[in-house]
Amino acid sequence: MTEATLVDAINRTLDQALADDPRVLLLGEDIGRNGGVFRVTAGLQARHGAERVIDTPLSEAGFVGAAIGLCLAGFRPVVEIQFDAFVYPAFEQLVSHAARFRWRTAGRYGLPMVVRLPYGGGTRAPELHSDSPETLFSHVPGLRVVAPSDPAGAGPLLLAAIACEDPVVFMEPKRLYRRGRQPVPERVTPAPLDRAVTVRPGRDLTLVAHGAMVEVAVAAAERLAEDGAAVGVLDLRSLYPLDRDALVEAATETGRVLVIHEAPRHCGLGAEIAALLQEYAADRLLAPVLRVAGADMPFPLLRNEDDYLPGCAAVVERAHLLLDY
Repeated sequence: MTEATLVDAINRTLDQALADDPRVLLLGEDIGRNGGVFRVTAGLQARHGAERVIDTPLSEAGFVGAAIGLCLAGFRPVVEIQFDAFVYPAFEQLVSHAARFRWRTAGRYGLPMVVRLPYGGGTRAPELHSDSPETLFSHVPGLRVVAPSDPAGAGPLLLAAIACEDPVVFMEPKRLYRRGRQPVPERVTPAPLDRAVTVRPGRDLTLVAHGAMVEVAVAAAERLAEDGAAVGVLDLRSLYPLDRDALVEAATETGRVLVIHEAPRHCGLGAEIAALLQEYAADRLLAPVLRVAGADMPFPLLRNEDDYLPGCAAVVERAHLLLDY
């Protein structure tokens, strides 16, 4: 085991995948000589060559489309989108082509590609650098969407995504890239792509979160423990498909569920989870499923970032409503 940041864990996993499988290629803007804007791919081009770690033109639709073609030629491309909102020019390639290819071929062919997508706020970035577009992709049959929340989970999820025979949108919470270190194994083994993980058990309330909001949920659970409440935290990890069994089990154990996400509230994952629990666990709920989410507006400029992002205080306030229900 060795201590690693989230950036370190992803870098090491990509290095391992490139070394183990000659079909794996990396594509993206400035990912080669410069190591990417967040230095996630630093050193990989020097170790594996410019034909395996490829600097692309500034054209997301172009290199995501090229990745689809590479899949058809037998490769397993891993594409880096520099920032979350930069993926929008490539949305048509992902939705109209990558997601539908297995369906178009009656199940005979998949597209084993990964789109790495640094996402979310908390970094004081300008416009179009802090979006959380996970729901856009979670609505598309044929795409898988996953989001790690820590270094220990990132490597196994990424390795499983690279091995998957269908396209995976790999959401990386960039505010956690260098937040702290965790022990990670020298050699990564894949983890299930469709399973949630219990971060903290509880009996009174379950906080459901993903990505950077897991950190917020844990902080809120610790503060609520000071008031005598045993609050659990469920890390979704898989955003599409959702781990229905884990969500129903959490609702059964505590009877109260609060969903936290930084994407806009309207049609966010919180709405889907609330509907899912109403359908499959209504008789076990002691209170309505509530949400703490971002506002239904474009991500604000940096001076108002903290007003937009769900924080510990907002989660604690909402949690008390459920605990008093």
